[in-house]
Amino acid sequence: MTTDSSPLLAAPDRFREECGVMGISGHPEAANLAYLGLYALQHRGQESAGIISRGGGQMRVHKGMGLVADVFDQSDIRRLVGRYAIGHVRYSTSGTSNLRDAQPFLAESTKTQVAVAHNGNLTNANAIRLELEGYGSIFQSTMDSEVFVHLLARSRGTLEERLVDALSRVRGAYSLVILSDDVLVAARDPYGFRPLSLGRLGSAWIVASETCAFDLIGATYERDVEPGEIIVIRRGRLRSLQPLPRVPQHFCIFEHIYFARPDSMVYGANVYQIRKQLGRELAQEHPVQGDLVVPVLDSGCAAALGFAETAELPYETALIRNHYVRRTFIEPEQSIRLFGVRVKHNPIREVVEGKRLVVVEDSIVRGTTLHKLVTLFRSAGAREVHVRVSSPPTTGPCYYGIDTPTREELIAANKSVDEIRVMLGADSLAYLSLEALRRVEATMKHGFCDACFSGDYVIPVEDPEALHPQLPLFEDGKG
Repeated sequence: MTTDSSPLLAAPDRFREECGVMGISGHPEAANLAYLGLYALQHRGQESAGIISRGGGQMRVHKGMGLVADVFDQSDIRRLVGRYAIGHVRYSTSGTSNLRDAQPFLAESTKTQVAVAHNGNLTNANAIRLELEGYGSIFQSTMDSEVFVHLLARSRGTLEERLVDALSRVRGAYSLVILSDDVLVAARDPYGFRPLSLGRLGSAWIVASETCAFDLIGATYERDVEPGEIIVIRRGRLRSLQPLPRVPQHFCIFEHIYFARPDSMVYGANVYQIRKQLGRELAQEHPVQGDLVVPVLDSGCAAALGFAETAELPYETALIRNHYVRRTFIEPEQSIRLFGVRVKHNPIREVVEGKRLVVVEDSIVRGTTLHKLVTLFRSAGAREVHVRVSSPPTTGPCYYGIDTPTREELIAANKSVDEIRVMLGADSLAYLSLEALRRVEATMKHGFCDACFSGDYVIPVEDPEALHPQLPLFEDGKG
């Protein structure tokens, strides 16, 4: 079994959230609403945050590295005047992690100013970038999102015509908010990989990655931006365009499994209820004799509750998570066994001692953190530890806007279920089947992308090796 000092256990063991976008049109406190919305979307990206507002014919920008609360203060929001604003929180799925890659982007030309915020990943960004550089375009960042800005600058015609031209060139996943003059635009790729929702606050229009942002500011959820739809909001009036070819829907299934907040409506369904149903299916497929059902916090809670109710077992939050751990901390000079995981998690000995635990997790990427948690439970006196996972084995990377490791680093792509069980140190291990996952999602009558489980990539990646530098999940210092 791998020891705690092994390099394998030094790496983070989660898919990283992608990005979150926010847009406001026609509200006197547009920047303040964008700030609050980004607060609600903080789980989608913690590397950087930014807001661009428009008022008095001028764009104003404030961006920074870190959490929303670290980037903005009251004076920053006061400077972002205007009735229009877009915002972005980022975790890098494309490019590097530094201030020049923080979004939204602002571009100026002789025509106008254009600000862009993007959630997703473009599979042909490298090819377009090389082509544009051949024409003399100069890129200021390493982000694939900047491709949109250059394509818009080179296009001709009305804003709508330029948008259609630019979006017809790109491939991959994108949920966009764009601010130009007094026009707010929202656009979603034809497959609908990443979520994007439309809301109202009085006479103002709001766009956000998740509906939890609407709840915080008191806005009303109207509907989702449809796959392939371009929404243009000008002077309070909304115009919907569907200029791109229609294709089968492929909504990212991981939004329901892990990424989205449980209180959000994503793809027309409440995330909490979907996760709970996944837990019910898991209990039916893989029952186990146990005394307690324990979730791996926080995204495993709903699935664990569904498992417990179906299995008729007690549900206990027997693992406590420290929510205030930053990326770096000062380690003790004298080694403490399992120190890294104890900083974030600690089991309640009085609850687990002598018990047979059913530990429910939403997914396993490398298994390193779960191995440590199993060890912690045993050190706290657990008699047995059975692991149940509310998603299928993750066997492939994502190229559509999620930061994932390479296939070689995914444990389920290289080991059998029993080999993974041995590595975790668990008494048993079982995953939800792909058939059960699809059965739950089929109730929403949408098509879903499950390529990370099935290997069915609907959009080929032109150069997968070129994309690997933008998937930095396991670089030193990431945590």
